[in-house]
Amino acid sequence: MTDTVAPEANTQNGAQTDGLTALPANMQVLAQFIRDFSFENPRAPQSLRMDVRPEVDMGVEMNAKGRPDGLFEVDLKLSVKATNPEGPVFNIELVYGGLFQLANVPQHMVEPTLLVECPRYLFPFARRIIADVTADGGFFPPFMVEPIDFAALYMSQKSAGTIGETAGQA
Repeated sequence: MTDTVAPEANTQNGAQTDGLTALPANMQVLAQFIRDFSFENPRAPQSLRMDVRPEVDMGVEMNAKGRPDGLFEVDLKLSVKATNPEGPVFNIELVYGGLFQLANVPQHMVEPTLLVECPRYLFPFARRIIADVTADGGFFPPFMVEPIDFAALYMSQKSAGTIGETAGQA
């Protein structure tokens, strides 16, 4: 009796396979956390009575780095600055992080997984934090961050060459 199994030649959908099935890629979230958070409502309570809808400037950053234990830390940074003609209404900076384990992910897919799929998973939690803090800060309705196309953002940053440092760490 042997411990190895000889691969068999099979056909699936007209394509010949060697009988060995590749394990599916897997991304596991081990932890989520707020790494850094700031909310400023500098003109309260006057800022709570707005006649004009504020102008909102939003920034999004994704960062990932590998750890010696084989896990990955991924940060999603959202910056929101709302202003009206009288001045700032509110400022929010949130760095929401996650600890991820990747298994069976092909090397060429590690970076897109860390900078697209992981932030996509973290986003709803970060969005809720921002909505809750603006509501708790007295704003009604609360500020809801619009959905973000992380794949398009990743491709844009990759073509602009602004991902190099993260890619070296991933």
